[in-house]
Amino acid sequence: MVSLQTPVCEFGRPAVDFALPGVDGKVWTLDDCRGEKGTLVMFICNHCPYVKAIRDRLVRDTRELLEHGVKSVAIMSNDPSLYEEDSFENMKKVAAEYDFPFPYLFDETQEVAKAYGAVCTPDFFGYNADLELQYRGRLDASRKEAAPPDARRELFEAMVQVAQTGKGPEEQVPSMGCSIKWKEEA
Repeated sequence: MVSLQTPVCEFGRPAVDFALPGVDGKVWTLDDCRGEKGTLVMFICNHCPYVKAIRDRLVRDTRELLEHGVKSVAIMSNDPSLYEEDSFENMKKVAAEYDFPFPYLFDETQEVAKAYGAVCTPDFFGYNADLELQYRGRLDASRKEAAPPDARRELFEAMVQVAQTGKGPEEQVPSMGCSIKWKEEA
């Protein structure tokens, strides 16, 4: 398992459109996932210990962000042949078990992850109402274990700021996680 950090936020970079199948049987586009005041695009998976450590907080924060006009979407771009836990069937189970308040989509070709420049799970891309990148940081101080319950809610606070002002915080701590499991080139 390779541990990586996300690059620094490229403020203003536009969100990339997509059309991906969700665990609910629908095909979702960026416009379907767009929030009135902001959109959070997350690259996660099922097997990664960094994602497992924050799933409860991720559900809490994305649910609360809805009250601020921010919608979220999660995309799983790993090659499931490398980790059975990341299969589409298991994505359905995890989404149901944690009652995800956002679409959970499968990027089978990995083209969407590449277009966004995603490098690890979790990798967060927070956009303003105009779909301009304003946040590329971490959820909180969690690593492979959850941070203390009173840890600062960095992603939540940043996205509330984006919803209110259209701008993300200047100071952002990179997210850290397992590398995306890329398919081998044929």
